[in-house]
Parts: sequence; structure tokens; C-alpha cells
Amino acid sequence: MNPKPRPQGPGPDQVERDHRLFSGKTGQYIYISSASAYHKPSRDHIITEGTTLANPYWQYSRDKIACEEFLMKKYREEGFPVTIVRPSHTYDERHIPLGVHGSKGSWQVLKRMLDGKPVIIHGDGTSLWHLTFNTDFAIGYTGLMGNRHAIGEAFHITGDETLSWNLIYETIADALGVELKACHISSDLLAAAGDKHGYDFTGSLTGDKAVSVVFDNSKIKRLVPEMKTNVPFHRGVRIALDYILSHPGECQTADPEFDEWCDQVIGALGSVIGTVQ
Repeated sequence: MNPKPRPQGPGPDQVERDHRLFSGKTGQYIYISSASAYHKPSRDHIITEGTTLANPYWQYSRDKIACEEFLMKKYREEGFPVTIVRPSHTYDERHIPLGVHGSKGSWQVLKRMLDGKPVIIHGDGTSLWHLTFNTDFAIGYTGLMGNRHAIGEAFHITGDETLSWNLIYETIADALGVELKACHISSDLLAAAGDKHGYDFTGSLTGDKAVSVVFDNSKIKRLVPEMKTNVPFHRGVRIALDYILSHPGECQTADPEFDEWCDQVIGALGSVIGTVQ
């Protein structure tokens, strides 16, 4: 397998460029950061905007933190009108949110489900997670636009619905009309096995999705009272699947390398279990 490029977040140099371009010329600059910037490992599963920013596992998150720090410094020193937004796991009609997938998106995991093959769920599947449909995110985002009370502040914009990863995968399988064949594998093992083949599970799992989080959304709701979960996951996943299944050329990109990797990892785990037994 050939290594895949790992995602890189925008560095401070790009934000510095924006500051040069927009300073004195805009009434509000909204920077989209990431909820993955919150402290990992988490000291408390309840996350507020005051939770410390620190993520030693994922460069993507550290880049986001650096950008936030630069912008807030400019706000404090110059009054640069920044608003920081930290989304968590936002999805739309073209994507199914998953914990473990390849570089080409979610389709190969869906195909494994449809073919009756086991799919990998990180950990024991009981860690908690938030999913936000893009139209719900848009309500929070647009509600901050032009809002003077949002200047110099940070907000996470996430749905209210808290789901375990087991429930997320079970809901996907139900929407597909198939039985879920789950193979639970520790995040540490997935990180070790994935990093060798270019899959950055150290960042995306250990530094993000493997950690239980419950977002306190009271701050965004004070400014945008209409912010709530209008599209719960059991509805959002069906909207997405309807689109994905009806747009094969656009959304059904095969990923045979990831499929083979899954078979190898699941097979290796089965061999170890068989030896222990």
C-alpha cells in the first residue's frame, strides 16, 4: 500500500495574511477552528468554550490552536474583530460520519456493510460523540454573523444529540437494512496499524474521536436561541444515504486498499483471539 497524505490544517502564516488583508476593512472576521483543539486527553467529558486548548496527538489541531492564539492576540492588542467557531463532526448529504475510514471517504465502509463484511469500530464503541447536520450548523453560524456580541469570543457549534459510536454504526446499518457486523479494535492498535500505511488514526482517533465528549451548547444558544438539533442522526443518515446511493459516480468511490487493510487487521485480530482461546 502507498502512504496517503495526512491532512494538514491552515498554519498561522495564512491567518497572518488574512489579518493583513482585512485589518481595518471588515467589521467581523469569522475563523473556523475545530473542536478537536480542546484538551486531549480530556480532563472532563463536559466541554465548554473555556476548556483548555491542547492536543499533542494531532498536528491539524495544533495548527488550529496556533491560528486561534494569533487572532485573539490581534483582538486584544488591536481590536481586530475576530469570532472563532469550533465545529465538531459536521456532515452533509454526501458524507456518512464514521470513526474509521480510508482516504477516499465513507463509501467503502458502507459497501462492507452491504456485502455482509465486518466493519471496524474503534475501542469498545461506547465513547460518546456529537454529530451535526450541516443545515443545523448553518443556523448557528449565520446567527453569529454581524452579531457584535460575538466579537472577541469563541463558540463551538454542535448538535445537542449525544451518541455512542456503537449507536452511530447501528443506525447506519438500520438505514441500509443490513445487520451490523462490528469488529471492535482498540484505538491504540488502530493507530499503530494505520500509521504504517498512511492512515493517521493517532490524530483522528487518539486526538479526537476516541475521547468521549459532551458539548455544553449554552453559550451559542444565548446569542442564537434558534440553534438546536433539527436533523437528528437517524434522519440525517437517511438523507445522506438517499443521496449517496442515487449518485454513484459522485459518492461511491471505491477504496480497495482500505478494504484490504480492514481485512488484514480483522484477520490478524482473529488469529490472536484464536491463539489465546
